[in-house]
Amino acid sequence: MASAAIATHEPSVSEIRLVIAASSAGTIFEWYDFFIYGTLASLIGAAFFPSDNETLQLLLVWAGFAVGFGFRPLGAILFGFLGDRLGRKYTFLITVTLMGVATAGVGLVPGAASIGLVAPAIVIVLRILQGLALGGEYGGAAIYVAEHAPKEKRGYYTSFIQAAVVGGFVLSIAVVLACRALIPAEEFAAWGWRIPFLLSLVLLAISLWMRLKLSESPVFKAMKEAGELSGNPFVRSFTYPGNKKRIFVALFGVTGILTTIWYTAFFSGLSFLRGPMRMDETLVEWVLMIAGLIAMSFYVVVGKWSDRVGRKTPIIIGSVLTLLLLFPTFWAMGSLANPGLARSAEEAPVVVNGIDCNYDPFANQQASLCGRVLQDLTSLGVSYNVDERGAARGRSIDLDSERPSPLLLRIGGTDLAIPTALFDDAAARGDLVKSSLEAAGYDFSRQSPPLANVLGIVALVLVMGVLSALTYGSVAALLAEMFPPQIRYSSMSIPYHIGAGYLGGFLPLIASYIVATSGNPYSGLWYTWAVVAFGLAVAWWGLRDGPPRDFVNE
Repeated sequence: MASAAIATHEPSVSEIRLVIAASSAGTIFEWYDFFIYGTLASLIGAAFFPSDNETLQLLLVWAGFAVGFGFRPLGAILFGFLGDRLGRKYTFLITVTLMGVATAGVGLVPGAASIGLVAPAIVIVLRILQGLALGGEYGGAAIYVAEHAPKEKRGYYTSFIQAAVVGGFVLSIAVVLACRALIPAEEFAAWGWRIPFLLSLVLLAISLWMRLKLSESPVFKAMKEAGELSGNPFVRSFTYPGNKKRIFVALFGVTGILTTIWYTAFFSGLSFLRGPMRMDETLVEWVLMIAGLIAMSFYVVVGKWSDRVGRKTPIIIGSVLTLLLLFPTFWAMGSLANPGLARSAEEAPVVVNGIDCNYDPFANQQASLCGRVLQDLTSLGVSYNVDERGAARGRSIDLDSERPSPLLLRIGGTDLAIPTALFDDAAARGDLVKSSLEAAGYDFSRQSPPLANVLGIVALVLVMGVLSALTYGSVAALLAEMFPPQIRYSSMSIPYHIGAGYLGGFLPLIASYIVATSGNPYSGLWYTWAVVAFGLAVAWWGLRDGPPRDFVNE
């Protein structure tokens, strides 16, 4: 079988350039299609998942985001089978077409105000189609480039695919910013947000035009001519000698690390600055776009570096640094984005004491008054602690002396008694909580930090981007080298998309849930920390040391 692993045709420099350009451009467009949903999360929620509970509305959006990721492994199985049986080129032509059509479809679905629950149902179906398509895209593009590249430059050439993933995110933000600049805010919120989705059809046409110029992978052609194609790539992925260990390492020691760091850097950073830190939304988009654009170059640098030092070293370094820098980076980001919030939380901490003081972020309406106040605090992005030891002490302001309050809200040294009369009056209760917090020094206006702070935030997001590059830049080459060419498409796509689909794709939902239930805007980072810590142990044990080398059966 080793004969098929050696290409019979050495691609020319111009062919290599076309391969990298077409594969990277297609990857940018396809990830743009997938990420535009997350970039416009707040407007998507208002259009398709409206709720009186703002936290629930956002969680439903991230649940829809996660659904697409949840179907990526199925797409990896389906298109991995086709890629190993029919070829790399035609398989990722199918995936990019499916992605473009499904994304444009989201822009055409009427809102929930028009067709009710049918609207979110259609959006979920389209997200499923996007997830299936994405499950076949990455493996196809990465393998296609890897199988064209000379061994000594495989990390460098494939790193453009990794940078293209960030490019898709950057492009999604750039398009949103352009639309916001050209369309008045009210109209953009009403209908203008659909334009970035419909633009997918233009990007699809460009991608197909570029990819149709490509020929089949030389490695695949050599295997086909030698009659060495696998009969059932999916089954063989789990029966090939040593492949179960390789899949385990690829899932937890490679993908689990890179995907949680990537989504924490960009999507958690996006929602953290927009949400709890209350930064101006357009300013946040500029920050993420600039940081992402600069970060793209580091993926290429790391890929090239890995051709000399091996694939394991950057991943280990990036993982260790993430464990050390994750919390300090976000703490610093928060202090620069909204220094007044951090100061208010320190000078006037919020403590809640009441009966049945539990908050369920997935409930449209909380059962207890205390739960409803916690919902109010969460929607404002205010940290809180629940006092389970008894009545709060301090100077009490009783707003309803004839009916003792079942709940006390302590803001600094002042206790605010929430009257039972506000149990069902969400607007009045929310206004009372907000005005009381403002009186204690909290500022809920949208923040536009000074230029020096903004530059500092860009630098901090870039730190996370560099950590992502260290753990992601060499991965396409690494995964291609880990698995035998006859089942390479399936074997690398399955663990990659299980890890990216579940460990990474569910990160915004899980992190948002942790933040909502704990009242601490930084608590969701523990999910990333735990996944990376476990992945580091697996990578240290399972990845081979030394310079890069082609697949060997170990």
